[in-house]
Amino acid sequence: MDDIKSNLMIGWLQGQKVEAWQQGTRQGVVLACAGVGYEVQIAPRHLSEMEHGQNTFILWIHQVQRDDGSSLFGFPERRERDMFRTLIGVSGVGPQMALALLEECQTGELVEAIVQGDLRKLCQAQGVGKRTAERLAVELRTKLAEFSCRDPGMSLVDNGVIDSHQLKDSSLHELQITLGGLGYEDLEIRRAIRAVASGAAIGARDMPESVPAIDDTDAWLRASLRWLSQEAA
Repeated sequence: MDDIKSNLMIGWLQGQKVEAWQQGTRQGVVLACAGVGYEVQIAPRHLSEMEHGQNTFILWIHQVQRDDGSSLFGFPERRERDMFRTLIGVSGVGPQMALALLEECQTGELVEAIVQGDLRKLCQAQGVGKRTAERLAVELRTKLAEFSCRDPGMSLVDNGVIDSHQLKDSSLHELQITLGGLGYEDLEIRRAIRAVASGAAIGARDMPESVPAIDDTDAWLRASLRWLSQEAA
């Protein structure tokens, strides 16, 4: 019986806010539920949204159990709690970094950034560096199907931005091989090609370039290399 009790986890709470608290960069509430006050950490954005004219909170909870105690993390929606759990499953991503990501982006925006390999967006979250952002994009892209309507088996370059009307399959394959031979990683290559295809690449005069012709592989290569050099700067 003692083993069963020790394994009980809190997954959901409804109660009255006793007080809001802040410790350094961490914020949350003390929630009174059936005579017990639970201290729950919440992303500042969520806390601000929830406090407008509201004193009764309903939170989906993730509980972290350690030798020195237990910590509760609360989310107004279940899918945000589930996203938090997905994030902390990545090596090097702890609860505070996961909260920072959810603070920076709405859940849908965060999924989009990960699926699209938008490292710049991911790195805007406090504590997230380029290597961690790359790890998130590589490890989670196919795991986020439940959060997104896009096909999880779809690559980052062929999900509707690169198609036969923009670049022939044979030319796309050649371009990927060439960039790979120059030492660029698969994720970097896909992001560069997507940027060129969407017109996001910048030309010599810091102006957006037009999308290269369908059969001009050299132009695609030059534009991709310019985009990659800008990202590395």
